[in-house]
Order: sequence, then C-alpha cells, then structure tokens
Amino acid sequence: MGILYIVPTPVGNMEDITLRALRILKEADVVLAEDTRTSGILLKHYEISARMMSHHKFNEHQTAEMMAARVAAGETIALISDAGTPGISDPGFMLVRACVERGVEVQCLPGATAFVPALVASGLPCDRFTFEGFLPQKKGRATRLQSLQEEQRTMVFYESPHRVVKTLMQMAEYFGEERRVAACREISKVHEECVRGTISEVLAHFNAHEPRGEFVLILEGCPHVKKKKDKNHKNIEQ
Repeated sequence: MGILYIVPTPVGNMEDITLRALRILKEADVVLAEDTRTSGILLKHYEISARMMSHHKFNEHQTAEMMAARVAAGETIALISDAGTPGISDPGFMLVRACVERGVEVQCLPGATAFVPALVASGLPCDRFTFEGFLPQKKGRATRLQSLQEEQRTMVFYESPHRVVKTLMQMAEYFGEERRVAACREISKVHEECVRGTISEVLAHFNAHEPRGEFVLILEGCPHVKKKKDKNHKNIEQ
C-alpha cells in the first residue's frame, strides 16, 4: 500500500518550502496539482521532473476515488495546491477522506499556510481563533457575518482584492467601525503589507490605496461579555 502526502508549497517566496517537501515531490510516482502550469514553475525552479496530473475543485469529485484506489494499490502520490497547504480553502479534503476510508496512510507535511503568519503578525490575540476562510460571495454572506457578531475569538478570513473593501464595509456594519482588524496582503512576497487599526481606519486606507494581491483579514473578537440569568435569576457569564 502506498502513501498520500499532502505537501504545502510557498505562498509567495520560493524559499518557503522544506527540504522534506522537495524530497517527497522528487520521489512521488504522481504529483497532483491544482494547476499544472503554476506548479510546473515551482518544480522547474527546483529541477524536479515529476509526473503531474490535475486535481482541482472542478474535477476532485471524479478523481478522488480513483486516486485513492491508486494509492491503495501501492503508488506514492503527492498532493499540492497553487500555494499553501492543500485542504485549507483549496482542494484536498475529498481525496484525504477517500484515502482514510480505504485505510490508506495519509501524511500531511508541515509548511506554508497564509493565515498563520498573518494571524501572528496581526497584533491581535492568537491563542484562540476561528478560521472562517472565504465568505459566501452572494447568498448567505450577511447571515454568516451576523452569526459571528458575538464571537469572542479572533476571526480569520480570506478575501480577494476585488471584494476586500466591500467586506470591510460589511464588517463595519455588523461589528462596528471601532472593532480592530489587520488586513495582510501578499504574504511573504516583495510587496507584503499588514495594515492594522480599527475597521474604519483600515477601510479608509484601502479606499485611498487600491487593494492588490490576496488578503488575509484578522478581525478582533467581540470584546463584550454578555450576561444571562440562570434559573435562580443570578447573573452569570456566558
């Protein structure tokens, strides 16, 4: 029986890849890539001549079972995404689940993930947080934000440059303009930037400066501890 390796790849700087990841990519029978053209640049940079196949959100329903069967039959397969760790807002979950259901060994290598450096550098509490990924683009967007209004943990969101101003405006509406936020973009790239402040301050910045690059938004949790009454009508913290 083979092994499925989940291999994180750089989110920006080409040097942000481990020696173990490079070895696995060289030794794998097949490298499953979200976009073979994008991943081909990385492999060529490190002189890795691996056989690549496409595995993306449009075909993973069809390929997950087939690839899991190949691992079960003895092949070593490495799964990568365009950037970061597969499965974190990228394809990967379905293949991992299919392998686990077959009793196939799955190993996820530690490595690059965009939200971790953004969270740590934000200046907001990172001992407890909730990863929300991308908000729904249309239907369900307001409902999701409303459901998080009383969330006390730090919240992590991914966002595109085309929607980041809209998202900050909606955050101001649902969480208040004075809630603190850090907008981090182009993680580990040449033009990396982290804009910190209240939602209104960060919104003003990106109204004046066109947003560019992929964003991680780190939002402060609800600072207010609400009270509720127990059966004996005593106030207790929830």
